[in-house]
Amino acid sequence: MPAKTDSPKPAAPIEPERELPENGANPGPDTAAEAEAAAGEPKNAEQDEIRRLLEERDRLNDRLLRSLADFDNYRKRMQKEAGEQRALALAEGLRALLPVLDGFERALAAGGSADDLRRGVELMARQFQDNTRRLGLEPIASLGQPFDPHWHEAIEVVERDDVADNTVIEELQRGYRLNGRLVRPAMVKVARNARS
Repeated sequence: MPAKTDSPKPAAPIEPERELPENGANPGPDTAAEAEAAAGEPKNAEQDEIRRLLEERDRLNDRLLRSLADFDNYRKRMQKEAGEQRALALAEGLRALLPVLDGFERALAAGGSADDLRRGVELMARQFQDNTRRLGLEPIASLGQPFDPHWHEAIEVVERDDVADNTVIEELQRGYRLNGRLVRPAMVKVARNARS
């Protein structure tokens, strides 16, 4: 009996639509509709994300522009109010000085002796000092005080043995401060005592 030989069985026919891709690549979708659906989902998600980010950017940009406009309006309003406050303060100060100006005008219009004129000027000086004190202006005490460079400006230093060193011995021009702030330093002569 003849020997049986193993012969290969004929291979099944290959169907091109069902053929597996070579080299282990992922199989693609079976139909064109599946391919379209698979490609559309990520694209739509990306577009939605881009649209959302653009809307957020526009919203934030709008808020920024509104904030800048509000700040600019606030700055202009503050400048206007500060100018109005300065004008009111100046008007209040001048209002306090007007009676003194009235006194000078009356003194110039009136006749009289030199004594009458002197009394009128002394009265106006007191009135002027009272009105400026009410505004917060005060003279700086200098004569007989120790020299203080914050409040005094030394014009001359004089050798003196009868007073302590660095003592103000003469006030050439009175100094003033307004509510504790220097308006004008006092111009003074200061003693230098080598013995002290």
